[in-house]
Amino acid sequence: MSDDIKQNLSERKTWLRGLYMLLFLIFYSVAKVIIFAVIAFQFVLSLFTGTTNEKLVTLGQSLSTYLYQILTFLTFNSEQHPYPFSDWPQGKPENSDKDIES
Repeated sequence: MSDDIKQNLSERKTWLRGLYMLLFLIFYSVAKVIIFAVIAFQFVLSLFTGTTNEKLVTLGQSLSTYLYQILTFLTFNSEQHPYPFSDWPQGKPENSDKDIES
């Protein structure tokens, strides 16, 4: 093995990021189940009442933003750790370019 590969394999920050990635994959799976329940409930509510629940609309938006934040972290488009390591997202995702230093 070359020295570069050995050095990359021994990088603590890379392994730590891998652990965070596993953790956020679990959070992503849980959030997907919750957002599916919100979607289903809103649809049924809309069928029977013709309206939606505003609190669930807000929850759906923040969960969608949270999923977006997780995916940008997992795909190396962000170094920002999503909730619970930062604040819970409010509203739509911020428009930002890649926030990793190149």
